[in-house]
Amino acid sequence: MIGNENVEDANDLLVDTFTNAWKAWGGFRRDAQVYTWLYQIARNLCKNWYKQKGRQREREGYSLDDNLESDSGELTHEVADWRNAPEKLLLETEFGQKIREAVDALPMEYREVLILDLWEDLPYDEIAAILGLSVPAVKTRLHRARNKVRQRLEPYYRGWLGRQGQG
Repeated sequence: MIGNENVEDANDLLVDTFTNAWKAWGGFRRDAQVYTWLYQIARNLCKNWYKQKGRQREREGYSLDDNLESDSGELTHEVADWRNAPEKLLLETEFGQKIREAVDALPMEYREVLILDLWEDLPYDEIAAILGLSVPAVKTRLHRARNKVRQRLEPYYRGWLGRQGQG
């Protein structure tokens, strides 16, 4: 589940993308498709946002003992209890988390190619245009990204197969 803060950040980035595009429309050279140009604007905004968030996290500390304010204004301090969750749901959730961690651990040059290919389902030539790369470079980065994710997930996947055989 995506937290409210993440949804708000995504909405802010979306608005900023279109605001920046509107301001820069006169400079659009039309040597690429409009959505490729928009992707580039969004990509740059997101990269800057992640850098800023990283610097904020370095300065801020988090404590599990701190109370949190909920949407209703109440102060709460709750931790989810997963002890009674069915094993299948737990394994699926765990594997999904491992995939996200593996993708998040990729260097940016591989992560962005993988995301544009898998989640955005863009063809190689559009990915190349967005990232300013050649199509062979996109294919190479995508191949390396997939291999890195596969390598990172292999120990987990082997353990998961072992657990399936025990049931």
